Amino acid sequence: MSEMQTRPVFLSEHPQRYSLTNELHARPFERFDAPVQVSMYASVVENGDQAEVLKHLETLCKRYGVNPPTPDMNHFSADFGPFRLRFERHTEFISVMAIRKGSFSKAFDRPASSYVPNDWLERLPGEILVATHLALLDVEGEDPNPEELAELFVPNSLVTSTLSGGSAQVWTDLRIHEDGHNRILVKPREIPAPKAGRLIQRLLEIATYRNFALLALPVARRVGPELDRIDGGLAALTREVSALSSSNDTEIDEWRGTELLDRLMRISSEIERLNSQHSYRFAAARAYSELVRSRLIELREERHEGYQTIQEFLDRRLWPAMRTCESVEERLADVSRRATRAANLLRTRVDFVVQQQNQGLLGSMDRRAKLQLRLQETVEGLSVAAITYYAVGLVGYAAKALKDIGALPVEPALIQGLAVPVVAIGVWMGLHRFRKRLERDD
Repeated sequence: MSEMQTRPVFLSEHPQRYSLTNELHARPFERFDAPVQVSMYASVVENGDQAEVLKHLETLCKRYGVNPPTPDMNHFSADFGPFRLRFERHTEFISVMAIRKGSFSKAFDRPASSYVPNDWLERLPGEILVATHLALLDVEGEDPNPEELAELFVPNSLVTSTLSGGSAQVWTDLRIHEDGHNRILVKPREIPAPKAGRLIQRLLEIATYRNFALLALPVARRVGPELDRIDGGLAALTREVSALSSSNDTEIDEWRGTELLDRLMRISSEIERLNSQHSYRFAAARAYSELVRSRLIELREERHEGYQTIQEFLDRRLWPAMRTCESVEERLADVSRRATRAANLLRTRVDFVVQQQNQGLLGSMDRRAKLQLRLQETVEGLSVAAITYYAVGLVGYAAKALKDIGALPVEPALIQGLAVPVVAIGVWMGLHRFRKRLERDD
């Protein structure tokens, strides 16, 4: 075996090495040999509808004896005889492309979708957002004349341009016609099949991604008035917080701070509700609009005098809508930041009021402690006198007993008088030492 045929043996190989490499080739371009007709549908589906989508695709494969896709496949392409079907699964939608190769008399009289079972198309899961017929004319045929174009498109909306360095010319009006489909007409020049496949794929992606980008426009129009209301309430609350900061009445400040905090919490909850409901839609709109922009760059359009190019048309229609969505998204983020700043300001004021109350409470506790100390000292003096009184009384009883039995030569009253200072000093020292020990233990 030659060195070129020998496969190296790696000691450790990443488990996703092959899957990541294959992801780069997951959605290959179709080869289009003119003439070709294409019908493409993009349907919005929920995550729970993915199994239904796969089951629906399996029914068509069984009807034509074609091997169905596996559950983990995001791309599927197969020849069904009268037509070729291409299926792609995206984050929030699926796309189905029917392809019919061969000559045709008129571009959109019998499109590629007419060769697909009508009952299967009608039951396509989800909600159809994009439906487009595309016709790739014969290279050797003549260009469509103005009369033919007027029959196929709305003249006032017709746009045309030369694509990819003169490889083809495209006509479209970006409108939905009586059959419920957009229309795109392409006249190729000398163009190879792979390049024609890439060109048609870009045109269909522009038709798809522009609609999905515009899904954010109704949301922006609906959120705008809500933001006006929230913005006004937040501005009024901020003024009240500023007025609260200049007040010196802590009791009123505490009551007003609690009220303002409740209102601020309600405003913040509304902002978070809008963020959670619509942040994905606005982020998706940005992503889709960037895809449209990149596909337009790849087309390399050249202008025809008297007509708009696709990019010029979208510059006047799509990008202003996207700027509206971006403006609402930025306003939503700005209101959220302002609510955070107002909360911080109000929290600072409430903390200041609490600190003032704590200082007052500490001062009151200090005064109370001093009073307790004075009372304790008074009680301590009374305790010394009381204990001394009872102790001297006991000494008197003992002296009287000793006097009665003749063991004491002096009067008991004298003994009691001499015992008073001694007992008083002893009691006082004992109580003082006991208090010092309690303070040291505490």
